[in-house]
Amino acid sequence: MAAAIAVLRAALRRGRPAAAALLHQRPNPSARSLPPPPPLGRALPPLPRLGFSASFGYSTATEESTPAARPKGKAKARKNPMKQSRFDFTKVDAALLPTVILVGRPNVGKSALFNRFIRRREALVYNTPGDHVTRDIREGVAKLGDLRFRVLDSAGLETAATSGSILARTADMTGNVLARSQFAIFLIDVRDGLQPLDLEVGQWLRKHASGIHTLVAMNKSESLDEHGLLTAAAGEAHKLGFGDPVAISAETGLGMAELYEILRPLFEEYMFQLPNNDLNQDDPTSEVETEAHEGDESKLPLQLAIVGRPNVGKSTLLNTLLQEQRVLVGPEAGLTRDSIRAQFQFDNRTVYLVDTAGWMERSGKEKGPASLSVVQSRKNLMRAHIVALVLDAEKIAKSKSSMNHPEVVIARQAIEEGRGLVVIVNKMDLLRDNQTLFNKVMDAVPSEIQTVIPQVTGIPVVFVSALEGRGRIAMMRQVIDTYEKWCLRLSTSRLNRWLRKVMSRHSWKDSATQPKVKYFTQVKARPPTFVAFMSGKTQLSDTDIRFLTKSLKEDFDIGGIPIRIVQRSIPRKASAKSNTRNTGPRIVRMKTDKRTTVSDPALS
Repeated sequence: MAAAIAVLRAALRRGRPAAAALLHQRPNPSARSLPPPPPLGRALPPLPRLGFSASFGYSTATEESTPAARPKGKAKARKNPMKQSRFDFTKVDAALLPTVILVGRPNVGKSALFNRFIRRREALVYNTPGDHVTRDIREGVAKLGDLRFRVLDSAGLETAATSGSILARTADMTGNVLARSQFAIFLIDVRDGLQPLDLEVGQWLRKHASGIHTLVAMNKSESLDEHGLLTAAAGEAHKLGFGDPVAISAETGLGMAELYEILRPLFEEYMFQLPNNDLNQDDPTSEVETEAHEGDESKLPLQLAIVGRPNVGKSTLLNTLLQEQRVLVGPEAGLTRDSIRAQFQFDNRTVYLVDTAGWMERSGKEKGPASLSVVQSRKNLMRAHIVALVLDAEKIAKSKSSMNHPEVVIARQAIEEGRGLVVIVNKMDLLRDNQTLFNKVMDAVPSEIQTVIPQVTGIPVVFVSALEGRGRIAMMRQVIDTYEKWCLRLSTSRLNRWLRKVMSRHSWKDSATQPKVKYFTQVKARPPTFVAFMSGKTQLSDTDIRFLTKSLKEDFDIGGIPIRIVQRSIPRKASAKSNTRNTGPRIVRMKTDKRTTVSDPALS
């Protein structure tokens, strides 16, 4: 046997096809007349077929031309375990897709399954058995194979919560969104077994969601598929009374194929019950609108992030803009943990609102969900087009300054990232009885913002009362106006006409050293970015760039947004041709009978 192993190793060193031919020992009809290989000193026992060709990808030419015979009684393995749906969900409007809500007690993996469905890590996931990480309803479009559906991530349910507490308010919010859901996935933690709270949540579902098709999913089952433990857990889950459960793992993706096979016929039946007129498949109108908006960037969907310190009314402002109780609100500071994204229409324009967690001064001591909320808020600030910085009017009236350090950091970071900034002063209803403080706040905030952020002039300030709904329309109009300025594009001819007028009225210290701008053009929008092409060695100074920036904002009315000006030097043209004598061949005219002759001066 040792000699056989030595032969195999030698063959592998000489060449992989030779090793594969030695290992398989498959009879080849076309090579029966070939002489046998020379003996190696003694006869070797027949080698077993070890399957190196399948493991390492080695195969002989005979195997590639002759298909391997499939043993009887074994079915051919499917390449794709998921069957294709009879309905094309990708062509359906997102508002018409079936809606699935994820419910269960706290810390069973609802947010992890939500992230698995939408294929992004949006929802905060943290192992906190004694606390609730998710407090608001998060919505997204899920992708499971070729299925598309709307998925809602809800807070953990606890039926023993006291009235008026955070748990009771989250349970009420979950009950409200059940009315717009057609399916529910009831998650349980299979490692903990069936808990009494799971039975209470099941009773709550039968009471509040009797018309919703509920499916039980045993999450965290990646480590229990041994010794019949998963089968015993499935028998225990039958006590909930929602039929056969499915074993899944939101963390590893186990059981997604089985979940697809269960959801596919349910979604197909739901879609076929809808009227044909409601299904916007191959809708030419939407395609025409998309093509029309491609040239005008200001008509594209707007990403608006609502940021600020804790307990300034960001979530209340979001509910006021949406005209519904979309997120949890209350007097508690730091109530919002997840960044909630919602969509609504304003003046025939799609707006995506993002309610972020309150920004606090980073002390390095944040742990658990608080630290994740800070990171998520910063990410949403980078993704937004317009940033709405919310201030508290009551605190401004009591303090000496309008903006604290965290708010100044937010404003400066938004400007440095090239985002449009709109300042919202909330809770103005609390100053209505004191007209002196009311006027003080209205006068102090715009001037102080200009002092804190001098690089951008004309930042808009809107005074609202989110609790009463006052100033909602004025705020959105100001946001739209800032967004249109942020997407502005100016033609090169218009800019160069403007440049000649501006350069003539600017006072230069020395006309001899005056920078010469060949031409001025805009290279991109969002935010507007311009390039000044210089023809000499003298470059524009910082004072000159500030002068051009200020003139752009005043002459084209694009104040309140960051503007970037970059200068580039144009290389000088090649020097004139030298007067050196050309020694190459040339054509000259000579007085001969021939028309032309070629003469070489080097030979003369």
